[in-house]
Amino acid sequence: MEANLNLYYIFYTVANCKNISAAAKELYISQPAISKAISKLESNLETVLFLRNSRGVTLTEEGEYLYEQIKTAFICIQNGEERIKKMNELGVGHLTIGVSTTLCKFLLLPSLSKFKKENPHIKIKIMCQTSSETLNCLDNGTIDIGLIGLPKKLRSYQSIPFLEIQDSFVTTESYLQNLGLREGVSPKEALKNATFMMLDSENISRKYVEQYLQEESMEPDEIMEVGNMDLLIEFAKIDLGIACVIKEFIQKELQSGDLITISLGNEIPKRQVGFVYSYHTCKDNPAVEKFIHSILEQNTNIKIKDEDR
Repeated sequence: MEANLNLYYIFYTVANCKNISAAAKELYISQPAISKAISKLESNLETVLFLRNSRGVTLTEEGEYLYEQIKTAFICIQNGEERIKKMNELGVGHLTIGVSTTLCKFLLLPSLSKFKKENPHIKIKIMCQTSSETLNCLDNGTIDIGLIGLPKKLRSYQSIPFLEIQDSFVTTESYLQNLGLREGVSPKEALKNATFMMLDSENISRKYVEQYLQEESMEPDEIMEVGNMDLLIEFAKIDLGIACVIKEFIQKELQSGDLITISLGNEIPKRQVGFVYSYHTCKDNPAVEKFIHSILEQNTNIKIKDEDR
């Protein structure tokens, strides 16, 4: 590089301001100094970078090309400085996790407890939201890592399968009795007479179960949408209908007899719940890397997978 970085930064600032006077104020140097720097850069490159006019300056074709090439570099430098500043302000590190209320309660909290004890200075923020919202937040960078029901096709993230889960239909003995149904209820009868309680239509778990119902040629006549799985479980316990919940999260209710599972035909295929994150986020944020290592240490049988878009 024949010219030093300072010349390129002056050029970049003038191109943004489109005015030498405005650039001088932003850079806290004189207008003659800026003009001299631009002239030196033009001389080194043996080309004209700016055209002067009464309102300021405009880039020449060569200037436009140079600007586009160096713009990304300066934006990256600025982002790096802001990231380091943020890390210093927050202390040793920070971690933002996206997770649904249910997965947070049953899966994240136990893992997070050990991690927090080992890393007391890392500041943790939990954003409770749907799995779809968590993926969107990963896209726009507002969270560092998410815990979701892993879809069959995942965008370009790395994932850590955490637990295999079983979606199940549950209700109470009394609800079946009120329907006039007993053990051995047929799927057709259940679908025709029962109120089915499920998560909202945009939820990844709901979409997974709906795909199963379609493959089984079953379509409930009446569906009540409920905001989260904790409420689904509670509504099922008070005889409001048949709820679609995760079997691993209702072991206490099944053992006590407060809820029972019912079969609608073939068992719903099991699926994975896991952590998802960007490779670049893990590389840039040491707290994410520490959390991932903690998860892997607590669950020695799980492995990191690379997902293709």
